[in-house]
Amino acid sequence: MIVRELMREMTEMLRAAGVEDARFDARQLLKGALGLDTAHYLLWEQRELSALFPEEELRRKLRRLRRDCERRAAREPLQQILGETIFYGLRFLVNEDVLCPRQDTELLVERVIKDYENVDKSALRVLDLCTGSGCIALSLASCGGFPDVSAADISEAALALAEKNRAALLGEEKGSLRLLRSDLFEALSGECFDIIVSNPPYIPTAVIDTLSPEVREHEPRIALDGHADGLYFYRRITEEAGRFLRAGGRLYVEIGYDQGECVQELFLRAGFTEVRLCQDLGGNDRLVCGRRSGYNMIPVYKV
Repeated sequence: MIVRELMREMTEMLRAAGVEDARFDARQLLKGALGLDTAHYLLWEQRELSALFPEEELRRKLRRLRRDCERRAAREPLQQILGETIFYGLRFLVNEDVLCPRQDTELLVERVIKDYENVDKSALRVLDLCTGSGCIALSLASCGGFPDVSAADISEAALALAEKNRAALLGEEKGSLRLLRSDLFEALSGECFDIIVSNPPYIPTAVIDTLSPEVREHEPRIALDGHADGLYFYRRITEEAGRFLRAGGRLYVEIGYDQGECVQELFLRAGFTEVRLCQDLGGNDRLVCGRRSGYNMIPVYKV
């Protein structure tokens, strides 16, 4: 059998199982199981599998591929099967204990980096609430040049994975990211930050069971459930953030596509100024940010 034929069989199997982007997922699983990068996959697409690997090695790789394909057909997320994903150009480990990093969340990282690109960051303190895999915090530390980042989560299992990502991405510089177990601000009494970011749980409880099997059955409910109206954590964060932000500090939160007006109102009620609503590449509301009243240390960026 040639590689392309195997790819076709996998694609048909995943498509029959209702996988949305069956061809893409089949290719990723094939590359992962056979140990191919994109260049080698394209070069070997027309070659016989038996010509690429010794018999026993090929048998082992095909067993893994069959197992991985069955898992994906059972609607387990691709990222969990592969054990990793790319976020903001960085490779993150993922598992069933954390929300799989989404491309939409990169907007939050981009917005913070853009807002502070011409600011001396040496004394700035950043806090990431509900950090999960640590993708936001580590992207800001690795790519944004922020030297003092704290990342909090209530889940010990999530923090254990974030620690592995910290070690892999920061190495000897991992001291620039502090991980701590905290229910939002609970363990941060007396601390102040210049920037607070969060991608909190924001899906209304009743909506979770209507989501795709990949999400509702395989991602941690604690990372999804925003209580009855999906706004529970936004209320807590906006009400409490003022005590942990320095004057002029900024709060950034990811939101659901239909939550923009409600979350903006929560920011305004809590006394935030320069409240902005930003859209993702699809034109959907995705981010709300605002400034704590006081000296504005950065210029207002016009969206």
